[in-house]
Amino acid sequence: MDFVHPLSSSSSWNRLCNVVEYSGIFDSEYRQPHSRCMENTRVGLRKSITKVLDQRDWTTIWLNGLAGVGKTSIAFTIAEEMKAAKRLAATFFFSHKRAQRAAAIIPTIAYQLAIAFPRIREDIMKAIENDDSLLSPGKSHADQMQALVIKPLQTLRFREEPYVIIIDALDECFSWEEAARLVALLTDSLTGSALPFIHVIFTSRPEAHIRAAIPSSVHDILLTTRDEDTIQDVHLFLRASLDKTRTIRPVVFGQPPIPWPSEDEFETLVFKAGGLFVYAAMAMNFISAAGHHPQERLELLLREKSTVGADIDQLYRQIIATSENPLVHCRMLASIIHLFVPLPLAELQELFYADKRSLAMMLEAFSPVILNDGVGCVEIYHASLRDFMSDPLRSKQYHIDSPSAHEHLAYRCLDFITRQDSIRTRAILASPSSYPYPYTTWFFHLYQAYPSNKLRNLLALFANKTLRHWVHTSNTDEYYFNTADFLPHTVRNAGRPCLSWVIIFNMLNY
Repeated sequence: MDFVHPLSSSSSWNRLCNVVEYSGIFDSEYRQPHSRCMENTRVGLRKSITKVLDQRDWTTIWLNGLAGVGKTSIAFTIAEEMKAAKRLAATFFFSHKRAQRAAAIIPTIAYQLAIAFPRIREDIMKAIENDDSLLSPGKSHADQMQALVIKPLQTLRFREEPYVIIIDALDECFSWEEAARLVALLTDSLTGSALPFIHVIFTSRPEAHIRAAIPSSVHDILLTTRDEDTIQDVHLFLRASLDKTRTIRPVVFGQPPIPWPSEDEFETLVFKAGGLFVYAAMAMNFISAAGHHPQERLELLLREKSTVGADIDQLYRQIIATSENPLVHCRMLASIIHLFVPLPLAELQELFYADKRSLAMMLEAFSPVILNDGVGCVEIYHASLRDFMSDPLRSKQYHIDSPSAHEHLAYRCLDFITRQDSIRTRAILASPSSYPYPYTTWFFHLYQAYPSNKLRNLLALFANKTLRHWVHTSNTDEYYFNTADFLPHTVRNAGRPCLSWVIIFNMLNY
């Protein structure tokens, strides 16, 4: 039976909690809505994975497949089942939607171990107390792993139950080098008789750099869109989702609801989805969107014939084409995709102040592929949309290149800053811990932006008015004290020859 040592250091625990990346924990509120397998789907696959996890050894599982085949849903469902069985050691779910920090991975795993196994919490706290730099961003991951994970786990080496650590979406890790190092670190460290039985599950796309890092002894599970069980599960998902839409729309389908759709329409939709769960999910988002007739939306999807199933590019193009102004809305969508961190709706409305109407129309038109509940952050539904928008061969006439997206964002950031009056500016700059998004990222977007005349003109206004005022007052006003240190760093980071930076550098005497 686990117990918490009475002398467990609260200060060390607080230090650990302060560096945890909570968005990486599988069931964190930051990851809502949670993606799990629908009841009675993926049954065979989940049983085969559980069979491996029941073995008393140290097996590495690599669950890999193309974007949209349901890897994260499977990982989440397995994590739920293992947590219910008290066999889940830790998880880290990478996400393109979050500004996750590489330095937080091992501390986040250690935090979950301390929660799952109170008996080793004191060992983790002592390790932190004995090394003041253990939680610092520059600390070696290998040293962190040894002190925070391996040594504490050795206390549990006589346990009979096999445990599980799940790392989801390695391909959304910070870089391919970081992903490869993480795989090597976990697979090399979490094995051997000095430790309890721990299985590690990785999920990712089948990318070459990850394949090269995965050990040859891995239990490789490849998910494809052609697998009969997967296609049948998509069939089941679509049938249940369409029945739900039919039932909750009595004004459209009557009470009791009439049969819908026709068998031919249903089979065509199943074929178009192929074995791609993300296609099926976004198609249902499109069909069941509020304010639209489900049959009309279904007919729109089925109107364009597909020669192959799982053609998600065609689905994205069809959804985009339904908007009133596809090109303007795609520019707005590309800007949201290129944000450094997702923003709540209220902050987006402030950022895109002059484009509020376009923003609202875009969010409504693209609601099948965007998560927006009006409270949390506005995010794209799936990473495949980012891939689609960034590839001109896929998005075709709807493509917005990265420099153009950053040009739009840089302009909106500078516009936001120059719109603030002196009282608001003073309040903002006096609180560096809560700078609005434009104040912390304008220079990064500027660095990567296409140097349009429109942006150049606003930059000149910003440099001669706002930035000049910041620099002048930073030496005379105590409320701007932090700005004096902040500005040189930000401007140096913004330097790029293709823009007229001489205005800024001359003004700051660099």
